[in-house]
Amino acid sequence: MDKTTDIYDKINGCAIMRNISQGEADSYYSYLSKGCKLCQEGAKMVLFVTGICGKNCFYCPLSNERKADVTFANERLVSSDYDIIEEARQMGALGTGITGGEPLLKPEKVLRYIKLLKSEFGKEHHIHLYTALPLDKNILEKLALAGLDEIRFHPPVDIWNNKMENYSDSIKKAMDAGMEVGMEIPAIEGANKVSTIANELGCFLNMNELEFADTNSEAMKLRGYELRDEISNAVAGSYAIGMEILQTTGKGHLCTSRYKDAVQLRRRLLRIAERTAREFDEVTEDGTLVYGVITCNGEVNSTERVADLLSLLGVPEELFQINKEEIHIAAWILEEIKMEIVADVKEMCIIEKYPFPGGMVVEKIPL
Repeated sequence: MDKTTDIYDKINGCAIMRNISQGEADSYYSYLSKGCKLCQEGAKMVLFVTGICGKNCFYCPLSNERKADVTFANERLVSSDYDIIEEARQMGALGTGITGGEPLLKPEKVLRYIKLLKSEFGKEHHIHLYTALPLDKNILEKLALAGLDEIRFHPPVDIWNNKMENYSDSIKKAMDAGMEVGMEIPAIEGANKVSTIANELGCFLNMNELEFADTNSEAMKLRGYELRDEISNAVAGSYAIGMEILQTTGKGHLCTSRYKDAVQLRRRLLRIAERTAREFDEVTEDGTLVYGVITCNGEVNSTERVADLLSLLGVPEELFQINKEEIHIAAWILEEIKMEIVADVKEMCIIEKYPFPGGMVVEKIPL
């Protein structure tokens, strides 16, 4: 449960105090856009339009797999509009966050996807978009007309000191077009310059705790960044910088490394798991699925023989499913009957995996 607290008690030496709301996993905010509120609920589908981007930000965490002209809806590779709609339905999405790469390097695709989602799910389906580009009035009006509700600008670090005019102008034009507008940046040295501009313009500012990733670690180390501790990917000092700047930001939000994993991702996985779990799948508190797997030996009719044996043992049909040379079954049942079905069986195990097709296996326990 969020609560309001006096942030002055948490950071020493700051002369300015303001009431800040404390969220989960050490996140804090004086303002949350609607897009952020829906992300808190895990109710936003992530629509990754393209991995192409020309900014080359040193802290970019994007995986090499995604640094290509590919489109994903959450973790689903998109080959048609159907994939996007089906993924949104599968998780019961109340909105969509459009990201990349730089999504507006593919403006026609972005506009088409916005119209598609609004047409399918109605005007109340909230859509926000991230961009690192300063945008002119023409594209901003097209985005607003298509139905974009919220836009977040990401000005590159190297222009924070003195070259923000184009972004300031874009923010004003986006506001004139009727969208909710903000900036989103990492919480690092110099972010106070962006906060000042956000205050002057009246837009919100989201700051993200900086994190190490496989693809940015070398560039981060070259710039002197270090891990905060041995159990986190967060950068030492980033959180303190964000907290200090938050105190002087009229409409601000500090999103922590732990919050993104412990709250946003988990709740999104739970939404998907609760809607896609089979009768025999166990949904964990982390949004993963647990079930048993019987791998048959591949001989002719071996799968059918094992399935017949399960029926003879009194296993209800809804508690197991034949999948080629595998049988998926309730984990607790498999543990009870494992000694009675060894014939025709090559392997038995308990699987925990993410709740979508091709989802990563978190744990595999042989029986």
